[in-house]
Amino acid sequence: MDDSAYSAPAAMSVIELTPASAARPRAAQPLYRTLADHYLGAMRSGVLTPGQRMPSVRTLMRTHSVSLSTALQVCRHLEAEGWLEARERSGYFVRQPRRALLAPAKEPEVATPDPAAFVGVHARVSAIIARGQQARVRVDLSGASGAATLYPSAVLNRIATQMLRTRPLLLTQAVTPNGHPDLQTAVARRALEMGVQVAPDDVVVTHGCIEAVNLALRAVAQPGDTVAVESPTYYGLLQVLECLGMRAVEIPTSPRTGISLEALEMAVQAYGNIRAVVVVPNLQNPLGSIMPDAAKRRLAAFCEAHGIPLIEDDTYSALADGPTPLKAIKAWDRSGNVIYCASLNKTIAPGLRLGWMTGGRWQERVEMLKFAQSRPNDSWSQVTAARLLSSGAYDRHIRTLRQTLREQRERMAEAIAGCFPAGTRLSVPAGGVAMWVELPASVSSMALFETALAHGIRIAPGTMFSNLNRFDHYFRICFGLPYTAEVETALAQLGQLAHQLAEA
Repeated sequence: MDDSAYSAPAAMSVIELTPASAARPRAAQPLYRTLADHYLGAMRSGVLTPGQRMPSVRTLMRTHSVSLSTALQVCRHLEAEGWLEARERSGYFVRQPRRALLAPAKEPEVATPDPAAFVGVHARVSAIIARGQQARVRVDLSGASGAATLYPSAVLNRIATQMLRTRPLLLTQAVTPNGHPDLQTAVARRALEMGVQVAPDDVVVTHGCIEAVNLALRAVAQPGDTVAVESPTYYGLLQVLECLGMRAVEIPTSPRTGISLEALEMAVQAYGNIRAVVVVPNLQNPLGSIMPDAAKRRLAAFCEAHGIPLIEDDTYSALADGPTPLKAIKAWDRSGNVIYCASLNKTIAPGLRLGWMTGGRWQERVEMLKFAQSRPNDSWSQVTAARLLSSGAYDRHIRTLRQTLREQRERMAEAIAGCFPAGTRLSVPAGGVAMWVELPASVSSMALFETALAHGIRIAPGTMFSNLNRFDHYFRICFGLPYTAEVETALAQLGQLAHQLAEA
């Protein structure tokens, strides 16, 4: 169809940007995205309603003084996300995305959590993972990372080559236990964006965020102690708790606003022996929830007042939509009660296995445990990552990564809304790499997992994300893969299988 032929009717009122928002955008995102977000806001607020004509490409060019290419990008971006439909020789029209008709996953019941229990998920989780690895999988939707093609391999290769040429002794020099000074400085500077102030010397580089959380737990608790965790939560955390011989009390967690502070308070009052709280406040895995800043502040104050160490896992915050960084709970830490853990795996390269932490008032113990537990990360990967973090290439990469993940998320959510049975609910996060899907109560996600594997499709069933074997009709699905025809077909097959299970 010929986009350049579109024109708006004479009576069409054009939605204009305010002078502030009409200005060229900050470096945070390209101009077409700024304009697309503006019109998306108009659709969500009801200024532009389903069935109404979108201002034409020529009108967009004239109103916002942009090129034909930019105007077309605005419309095609909104079409790809399901908010516009193109009609032959008539232009673009507003439509309601199918995903908007899906309710989000249910809010948890706020009540006193079940008593703490020793964790015993490893055998179950390992069996599910092994089952998936043994199958012939053609589309793997079970992960929580972007595809390898989304990461800056060319830039990393160039930096690594430069490092080998200009600093060849990196491969043979002894590695400092806490991390290379270049990376310590680079992550300390980046942490300022989340409101985290940390001296480079207080940064401990780890083998991913999971090692950081492991060190944090060992620094503040002992075998047999009780730790409060979100429910559902990342199964890797449950496996760490099991390995350490600790008990977990599962706190109900909202798909929208994160851990229930009311339920946490009830647990503290009821059991009184909670030795640590572990939370993922920004884009929680698997829910994708984001705690409001007021709740983050309240949680930091509550844990401080009750003398409970707070362990913050901030793995995903850099993947949040929009140009404004999400604040870490650590930003409200006034006494060193928050142990902050983060990762570069989801933003730079999963294969590097680089995480970092700062131990607050337990800094010395964290450093001792790191020295005793594992060898330091190699200098070469640390310096390569540090060089990227300190360059404009990182900012450009992150903008592109966020945009790509957002587009893939919207297309996948739209497909799920169109393919899955009535009663399906979907929590669409404002960033990250995965979504939490609630199936009709009659459909077991383990049954869907097994039948999907037979068709070469892999998902992460909800039973992996709780020690109490909850969430059997939920599953996590990753939108980190490029949205290809193969992925679209796999989603359609997955929906068909869910229909069959619902009707059985």
